[in-house]
Amino acid sequence: MTTAQETRYYSSEEYLELEVNSDIRHEYIDGLIIPMTGGTPDHNQVAGNFYAVLNFALKRQPYRVFVTDQRLWIPNRRIHTYPDIMVVQTPLVFEEGRKDTITNPVMIAEVLSTSTKSYDKDEKFAAYRTIPSFQEYILIDQYTMHVEQFYKADNNKWIFSEYSDSHDSLNLASVACQILLEDIYDKVDFDVKE
Repeated sequence: MTTAQETRYYSSEEYLELEVNSDIRHEYIDGLIIPMTGGTPDHNQVAGNFYAVLNFALKRQPYRVFVTDQRLWIPNRRIHTYPDIMVVQTPLVFEEGRKDTITNPVMIAEVLSTSTKSYDKDEKFAAYRTIPSFQEYILIDQYTMHVEQFYKADNNKWIFSEYSDSHDSLNLASVACQILLEDIYDKVDFDVKE
């Protein structure tokens, strides 16, 4: 006779204590601690390309751009997560009692993978929308040239656009930056599969 393993729920404080001492990153979702998988070379290339353009375009402006390792706290959903790319207006607003976890992103971009695509498009986007400062969400497919853009027009109203041509220009609505898809996908080899 086998017994079901009991699920352990952690407080946010317990998670943070474990996380700062861990060699790998974990998400925290309402008491559950979930290990984050590593990315593919193309995932990292796309994230790096997008970060580089943003970081250069926003120099000497009141924004900070973060890639991969900056923790975000979403209090309304009790989630700690690590978005692929975040733009945050300064000054940075931190989770109470922390100096390593921010709460005020303006724009978030996620590079989609097979295992996270549905979560990023649905539950994660719903969680991000509970953040008062959040204005724009970019979803970048790593397997084919395709970018989806959502930006906030009014309370509860989001505008959707999509781009699939290398000469398409993604014009961000939350910050002054535009980027060609061919620059986002520079050095990405679509023939290599995950």
